Amino acid sequence: MTAPNRIDAPADHRAARDRLLSAEADLRARVEEVAAMRRALPPGAPPREDYVFEDARSGARVPLSRLFTGEHRSLVIYSLMYGPDDVGACAMCSCLLDSLDGAAAHAARRIDLAVVAKAPPEKLRALAEARGWRDLRLLSSRANSYNRDWGGEDAGGAQMPMLNVWMRTPGGVRHFWASDLLGVGPAAEGQHPRHLDMIWPLWNLFDLTPEGRGDDFMPRNASRVAAS
Repeated sequence: MTAPNRIDAPADHRAARDRLLSAEADLRARVEEVAAMRRALPPGAPPREDYVFEDARSGARVPLSRLFTGEHRSLVIYSLMYGPDDVGACAMCSCLLDSLDGAAAHAARRIDLAVVAKAPPEKLRALAEARGWRDLRLLSSRANSYNRDWGGEDAGGAQMPMLNVWMRTPGGVRHFWASDLLGVGPAAEGQHPRHLDMIWPLWNLFDLTPEGRGDDFMPRNASRVAAS
């Protein structure tokens, strides 16, 4: 196995690249194996209730079951760390959602995607305007217990960045998967805040560079509109 090389490279560099390429191929195979295991999961528990959310853009009250649109089988919900009394949303969450907003229109061809937060609709609308989010569906959960029930809020009321996947079955809505590496079980030890690396382009981009992601990088929680 030899990696592509458009120009001459020192022998030690070429040898190291070849060793790395082999490891990258092994990693890709493992990623595919884990993805297949995930797809094979049986249906999980039903929601404890048909949670009713407030759509931040339209103001409509929408139950969880109606977040599935068309023939889509899967619904992905990200719990944004933004409580009703918070001055601003979590900077890390906002950074991730900047990327998801760009992908949302493409994702909508295959799945349903929504962002849920305890903040009221007006705060979510203001956040979307400041960040330049156009395609993310933003929902307020201020009037229900969704966050607490499904890992988006801890026992003390702190908001948590949990991702949940729901599936529509002939027997109704069932839970499918959650980003449990956030902190559930022994396998999660040391994984926070890397529980969503697989969908976060920024960290994967940094991992390709000599500097890596570092230990102290924090996204700016400033308006993308103003920054541009």
